[in-house]
Amino acid sequence: MLPSLTLVLGGAASGKSAYAEGLVRRASTRRLYLATAEAYDDEMRAQIAQHRAARSKDGWTTIEAPLDPAPALGAAQADQAILLDCATLWLSNHMLAGSDLAEAEAALLQALDACAAPVVAVSNEVGLSVVPDNALARRFQRAQGGLNQRLAARAGLVVLITAGLPSVLKGALP
Repeated sequence: MLPSLTLVLGGAASGKSAYAEGLVRRASTRRLYLATAEAYDDEMRAQIAQHRAARSKDGWTTIEAPLDPAPALGAAQADQAILLDCATLWLSNHMLAGSDLAEAEAALLQALDACAAPVVAVSNEVGLSVVPDNALARRFQRAQGGLNQRLAARAGLVVLITAGLPSVLKGALP
């Protein structure tokens, strides 16, 4: 049984999404994938299409929610399990849109708190890298680090994935 919120952290290409998908797969046959990626180039469009095709064969319902996953989280049923992949792209989307980040984050956290289904959120751990050399990247790194801390504080389970291997930072694996 998953807690109401699980946070799966890791670096780029660390295996965090695959691990999170496995948690959701084991939790319920009614699986909802809240996808936050937006296709800004051909490579990303191809990657999104590949992921959609793989999930459609595995019984996932996918909702594209690049900026506002709250309606889908609010409509979720207790017998579902939800994968929010990923908080990093969600944050990037809001930064590119010029959103009020505090307002957007508050709405996301409120929706997660109120969700009837367990949610597994995926996010990049950006605090292990060097301090970026430009203001926008430093602003993003601070915002991502803060979002991860607030998600982790709410989560009953926090797992860090490194080279595909899970390390439990908080809670216990189901």
